[in-house]
Amino acid sequence: MAIEILMPALSPTMTEGKIARWLKKEGDTVSNGDVLAEIETDKATMEVEAIEDGIFGRILVPEGTEGVAVNTPIAIMVEEGEAVPDSAAPPATSAAPAPAQAGAVAPSAAPASAPVAPAAALQASRPANRIVASPLARRIAAAKNVDLSTLKGTGPNGRIVKRDVEAAAAQPAAAPKPGQQANAPLPTGASRTVPHTTMRKVIARRLSESKATIPHFYVSMDVELDALMALRSQLNALSHDEGQDAFKLSVNDMLIKAAALALKQVPEVNASFTEDAMILHEDADISVAVSLDDGLITPIVRAADRKSLKQISQEAKSLVSRARAGKLKPEEFQGGTFSISNMGMFGVKEFAAIVNPPQAAILAIAAGKRQPVVSGDEIKVATVMTVTLSVDHRAVDGAMAAKWLSAFRNIVQAPLALVL
Repeated sequence: MAIEILMPALSPTMTEGKIARWLKKEGDTVSNGDVLAEIETDKATMEVEAIEDGIFGRILVPEGTEGVAVNTPIAIMVEEGEAVPDSAAPPATSAAPAPAQAGAVAPSAAPASAPVAPAAALQASRPANRIVASPLARRIAAAKNVDLSTLKGTGPNGRIVKRDVEAAAAQPAAAPKPGQQANAPLPTGASRTVPHTTMRKVIARRLSESKATIPHFYVSMDVELDALMALRSQLNALSHDEGQDAFKLSVNDMLIKAAALALKQVPEVNASFTEDAMILHEDADISVAVSLDDGLITPIVRAADRKSLKQISQEAKSLVSRARAGKLKPEEFQGGTFSISNMGMFGVKEFAAIVNPPQAAILAIAAGKRQPVVSGDEIKVATVMTVTLSVDHRAVDGAMAAKWLSAFRNIVQAPLALVL
């Protein structure tokens, strides 16, 4: 029996995705676990695997298609020797489609004689800001620089189709209003247009919402690193002597542990704000910002306060490697309680990060620099870094933020707590 492969919900916030690449061709034999496609979600590009054996019968949504709603049929699989249907039956619509497992498949839709939802019900089920257009119409609009949001669809249930885009493209450009100068074309070669990835769109939306709706405040403090770096050298040397089980700690590994321990000392910062209550988290799950070619992702070191530096180091390296390869599972980058963003490797002197909701705070870590420091009545030279805590003022007050930052500084400057 023919089965439909649906666009899966690969994260709780995903409502639509992009078919980045099909890895199987029509007619290919597919086994359980084979990777069928790469789907670009709101978080990353992820693989979708087959959960049954069969023949990859037909691709319903071409690769490169954006805005494919969750639970939309994207391909059809059949059994050996079975005829391939020409297309999938229209899926039932829902105002909030339930998340599907990656690679989930569903039985073929009901016979054509089944009742069809009225057009008004279909229109009501769509999000108000969603543009409903056929894949072909989207491709033509992109090629001819037509803004789909300005069009009224003439297809079924108001869907924008090929003729709508071509009619709009044939219209002469609107003349500028009196006193308004038309945009002059840019010189050839002066710029290029790079379409936004799904990840970049989501980053833009979420960070805009964060800055617009969360009352940020910032607390900065200088932290001396010499004792921590000395301990790191000793631990790395000890690890090297152990041979096969050798590992190499980074400063960032130790700062992850220091942040987690500070959250246990000042648990009020390990919080999330809701309209009805404050949520105080038991575990210190540290989200670590990782830069990608097309954006940013924050894989999570879970329960970092209860893990050894060796465990944190190994886990962090694995998470960063798989993040850059687009291989993270959703649970590995969703649900952290506190974030760290380290730009010290770029020589940054000081910066402030944007709170990653629903977390209450994020720590921005700058570069360590050798500089004179007053200690008592003496002047010494020390390696000093500036850290800045960005805080959601609805959840954490200034004194509590300063208390947390002091706890973090004390741990870093007396780092034996990291190994006890």
